[in-house]
Amino acid sequence: MSITPSTPGINTSLSDEGLGQQPWWVAQWMELINSYRYKKRLERAWAYAREGNVTSIRFEGRRVHARVQGTGEDPYKVKLWLDVLNDEDWRYVLEALTQKARWSAQLLAGIMPADIERAFAASGRRLFPFKLQEVRSECSCPDKANPCKHISAVYYLMGDRFSEDPFVLFQLRGRSRSQLLKELAERRKQRLQEQRESGEAPAALSPTLAPPPDPGRWWSYSAALDPDLVVITPAMEGSTGLDEAGELPLAPEPRFPEANQRFLDQLKQHGTMVGQMAMMEAMAAGAEP
Repeated sequence: MSITPSTPGINTSLSDEGLGQQPWWVAQWMELINSYRYKKRLERAWAYAREGNVTSIRFEGRRVHARVQGTGEDPYKVKLWLDVLNDEDWRYVLEALTQKARWSAQLLAGIMPADIERAFAASGRRLFPFKLQEVRSECSCPDKANPCKHISAVYYLMGDRFSEDPFVLFQLRGRSRSQLLKELAERRKQRLQEQRESGEAPAALSPTLAPPPDPGRWWSYSAALDPDLVVITPAMEGSTGLDEAGELPLAPEPRFPEANQRFLDQLKQHGTMVGQMAMMEAMAAGAEP
């Protein structure tokens, strides 16, 4: 028997099929949960997560606190946490993240770099738990098994949270989003200053000495780009600027009802051809020494 939660459950993307197509870091978290050998317990937890039995999830410092409505009258209290990296560990991680500008750029865009564990390898630690036993948890229910179905339901909803904000994992390891980005910015600034002082990077121009902009150079850029920040990727198949623009307000022509569609087909074909040419030119330029 289960009791209907007295407060509304948390909205979630969970469905009968799972979380659907999700980023790789969410899939890795879900695989960790599904490695639990007691499948019946996971089935109950899955139902709890989907049906709104988890009534609240909040962060207090570096721990997750949740309430899950079970068979009792009052919701059970669940706590979840990971082993926190110490300041020395984070010093190595931040130094590695600073060396790879691509990692910082992807994190700022809300994307977890696929090779992020390389940044943590310098400290001998991991961002993701290697096995389920590394996820620490407590529940106020009488079930002595850990994880119980209430804890497992919170595990599933944490995967939902990770899809919205990959920085949640960093927070569980000891650095909040604001802390991480602030420290990264400070380290990048310090590194640029050291490069300028050593002559490795050009000194910034004084605003009073800056030359006026040249309109003729609007479409040109001769300075070297950081290769870690330049990623050439083709457009999704079938995706063009016309698709992004949506329906164009073309006037109908009763005498030639197919004229507008033919025009759009020709325009799309031309756009695809130009895009392919630009892609080939960009890749050729990127391959030059």
